[in-house]
Amino acid sequence: MSADALVLVEPGAHRPGGHRHHTLTALATAHGRTLVVAPSGIVDDTRAVLEAAGAQVTGPRGVAAVVLALAGSAAAVLARATQRGFASHGWPTVLRRVPHQVALLARCLTEAACVRTGHRLAGRRATVVVLSASEALHGAAAVLGGRHTRFVHERVTTEDAVLRALGRLARRGERRVRVLTPTEAVRTDLLARFPRLPVQVRPFAVADERNRLTEAERRRAREAFGIPASETAVCLVGGWWPYKDLDVIDAALARLDVPVHVLVTGGPLDPERLNAWDRLPHVRLHVRPGPVPEAMVRTVYAAADAALVTRRPGTAKESGLVVDAVRMGVSLVVSGHDPHLSLRLAGQPWTRLFPPGDAAALATILSALASAPLPRPAGRAAADLGVPTPVDQTVFLTSPKELPCPSRLR
Repeated sequence: MSADALVLVEPGAHRPGGHRHHTLTALATAHGRTLVVAPSGIVDDTRAVLEAAGAQVTGPRGVAAVVLALAGSAAAVLARATQRGFASHGWPTVLRRVPHQVALLARCLTEAACVRTGHRLAGRRATVVVLSASEALHGAAAVLGGRHTRFVHERVTTEDAVLRALGRLARRGERRVRVLTPTEAVRTDLLARFPRLPVQVRPFAVADERNRLTEAERRRAREAFGIPASETAVCLVGGWWPYKDLDVIDAALARLDVPVHVLVTGGPLDPERLNAWDRLPHVRLHVRPGPVPEAMVRTVYAAADAALVTRRPGTAKESGLVVDAVRMGVSLVVSGHDPHLSLRLAGQPWTRLFPPGDAAALATILSALASAPLPRPAGRAAADLGVPTPVDQTVFLTSPKELPCPSRLR
C-alpha cells in the first residue's frame, strides 16, 4: 500500500448493530486504499460492503501481533470469568473491580496487535486508526503496537493502581498517539486522567447526503409495517442501555390521547416493558428485535415520522442516533440531556426538544405530531451541525497536519 494508506482497526466488528459499521464502511469506501483489521472477525454484511469497496480485511498477522492477540483473548476470557466470580456485592469493591481492570488490559493487548498488523501490512507511513479504542493504557498500546490515532467514545471505567503503574511505565508511548473524542465532555474527562495526551474533539459519526431516504422508500416502509399515511409513527433504534431513559417513554405513552405507532428495533430490549406498551390503548407497537441488518434499520427510520432519542441527564457522549436520523432525513424528538447537543438543535424546525424526564412534555409533542408533522431535515443539515462527510473525515485522519476541527455536534 502507498504512504497515504488508511488502516481501520475495529475490535467490535464481529458484533452486529451499532454505529461502528456505518462509519467503518463509509470511511473505507471514501478512501479507497484501506486495510481493515478486525481481531474477532466481521459481520457478513459489513464484510461484503468492504470487499465491494476494494478494502482488504484481515485479522492480526505476524508472530508478535498474534502473540499479543492471543494474550488479549486470554485476558478477555479471564475478565469474563472473574466478573461472574465477583458478581456478588458481598465482595470488597477492590475485588469487584478486578474484571474491569483485566478487560482494559485485554483491550490494550488486542488494539496493539491490530495496530502492529496495520503497520506491518500497510507500511510504517500508513495512517492507523483504532475506531473504537479503550479509554485506558493509551501509551502502552502505542509502545506495543506503534503510532496510531484512537477514537475514545466514552469512559466506562478507570485504571486502578496496577494499571496506573503500567501506564506510567509506558508513558513515553503517549507521544505516539493522537486521541480523538466525539464531545468536549469526554475530552475533559480524559484529560483529567491523562493530562499529557494530545486530545482533540472530532465527531466519530460521518454523514453523506446520498444516505438520505427517498419518498419511495418511506412509502414502501410504511406499507410494510401497515401504518396509514394519516397516523403518526415514531421509532426507537438501538439497544436499551442504562443511560437511555425508558421510564419517561413509559409515562409519556400512557398519557397519549391519539394513536401513535411505535417502531422498536435493536438489542437488548425489555420484553416486559414492550408488553406493557402493547397493552396501552393508543400505542400501536411494531418490534424488530436486534441485531438486525442495516437494511432493516433503514426501513424502520423510513417508516417513522420522527426518531425518538431519550437519555438520562448528564449523558454527554456523541449520539449516533441523532446523526443517523439527520443524515437519512428523519425528524427528531430529543430529550435535553446534553446542553451542548440541545444548543445545536434548538430552533431547528425539524426537531422538538423536551426537558429530560418530563413525560408530560413528551406526550404533548407526540400527540401534536398527528396534526402538525415536523418537516424533514434539509440535505445539508448534518453539515450544518458539524458532522463531516466520509471524504472529509479520511482527509482529516490521513493528513499529517493539524486540521481545523469542525465538531459542533457535542
